[in-house]
Amino acid sequence: MKLLLDESAPRRLASLFPAWCEMCTVQRMGWAGVGNGDLLRLAAGHGFDALVTVDRGFEHEQNQDRLPVPVIVMIAARNRLQELQPLIPAVVAVLSGSLRNRIYRVPA
Repeated sequence: MKLLLDESAPRRLASLFPAWCEMCTVQRMGWAGVGNGDLLRLAAGHGFDALVTVDRGFEHEQNQDRLPVPVIVMIAARNRLQELQPLIPAVVAVLSGSLRNRIYRVPA
């Protein structure tokens, strides 16, 4: 499964996902600073299966009926690696299910 890690998340988070998750960061793709709507279209156009982010704004900025790829929002008190790492099993559970193009919230 090919996943895009948003620039709002710590890059080191990508290395904590299971091997079957092909993680790529927004920075590595050269898409840093790209707006959320354009980022989603780029992700879909480059074959990404989902976007993983800590940006809670996705829920309010995007029309959930028109998402080109699923978005998984990790919700923690702070966007620090130590606080996001415990959420990875729940993110993996979402990814293991039947994904639809919608926003999935994974709270702490």
